Amino acid sequence: MSTTGSKRPAQVSAARRRTVIDALRRGAVPESGLDLLATGLDRFEAALDAELDAVASGGSVFKAVRGEYGSGKTFFTRWLGERAKRRNFAVAEIQISENETPLHKLETVYRRLTERLTTSSFPPSALRPVVDAWFYALEEDALAAGATEEELPGEVEKLLVARLAEVSRHAPSFATALRGYRAALADCDEATAAAVLAWLGGQPHVAASARRSAGVRGDLDHFGALGFLQGLLTVLRDSGHTGLFIVLDEVETLQRVRSDARDKALNALRQLIDEVHSGRFPGLYLVITGTPAFYDGQQGVQRLAPLAQRLATDFTTDPRFDNPRAVQIRLPGFTQESLVGLGVTIRDLYADAATSPERVRTVVDDAYVADLARAVGGALGGKVGVAPRLFLKKLVGDVLDRVDQFDDFDPRQHYKLTVASSELTDVERNLAATVTGGSASADDIDVEL
Repeated sequence: MSTTGSKRPAQVSAARRRTVIDALRRGAVPESGLDLLATGLDRFEAALDAELDAVASGGSVFKAVRGEYGSGKTFFTRWLGERAKRRNFAVAEIQISENETPLHKLETVYRRLTERLTTSSFPPSALRPVVDAWFYALEEDALAAGATEEELPGEVEKLLVARLAEVSRHAPSFATALRGYRAALADCDEATAAAVLAWLGGQPHVAASARRSAGVRGDLDHFGALGFLQGLLTVLRDSGHTGLFIVLDEVETLQRVRSDARDKALNALRQLIDEVHSGRFPGLYLVITGTPAFYDGQQGVQRLAPLAQRLATDFTTDPRFDNPRAVQIRLPGFTQESLVGLGVTIRDLYADAATSPERVRTVVDDAYVADLARAVGGALGGKVGVAPRLFLKKLVGDVLDRVDQFDDFDPRQHYKLTVASSELTDVERNLAATVTGGSASADDIDVEL
């Protein structure tokens, strides 16, 4: 989302359009339909598609995305996730946070992964449909090999052991839990089956009776989580999925945690990268996002030298020549021109379903879109790169909706941009302070010497 020029499809379904417009009206990044908004991402497509194809063929990829606030990191990863889903990947987006999902506790990361797991056919959590599809595939393979109905349970057990042999070396309880889940279903014990599947998904506090029934003990720990991830990849592959696309978003929050927790989290990230590169997780495409301060600052990646070495990428050259195949890629963020281009794309998308499309395009013409973009950027201290979220929210909710509903509404006469502190994020609020006489950072304060 960094340059003008959209490749929006000529025909867009009403449901996809509504999903996108509704999200922008709330000031959020749409969960789907991002190809309708994707502008300026052509330079990444070939390299990233090649990586997705390599993962679908049994490889594994780790990617680090860097960009300032407002540069479109969440949009970019969801756009890439949609491309992965079209290749029949399962997808999960995980927000890293100190309280909810600390990175140094991989068992919590795994739990969030199973909670947010989605496929092209099932919304989160898609864990149960995936597991059920896996057992169905085992049954089909056993029948294709000549097993009779009487022999089927035993043959499925043999296939389960064979398919999870490598996983069982690191996490034998993964296969045990799957057996327990299948046994509970065979006994028509839905409560136990659901509890065992919850334990398999990393949920704590599963009833002891259900764990005893399945033959497993305790809760998943940090080290077991990697084995369970390996098992999940096997189940996904055998149930017909080509891979798993995971996003660890907002990893820069590690900079704000206690130093001991930060060091553990950075080491966990280093461990994940090494495991991906070692080939332990075939079919995994793992992405992290963070700000330049996280990658370059002493409270982030640079705090752990081995991690800094693994993520080292040269960004001293012109951004036009950045290598999209590198382990770390840079999102350049918005300019005034690209912000206007995005606004025009949204205007046209909105107009296609408006009561009077030509009126929307005429009243909210390109010149007005440019004026609104400048006004929103000015309200945020001239920081255009931070403006997209608020700009699109104002464009859809305050302007386009009114033009569509009120025949005599003219935004040039009847609308004046207002930006309330309550509708801003912390970063936007800090930048808005520069307009009212405040300072966004210590560097903005003039000191007489």
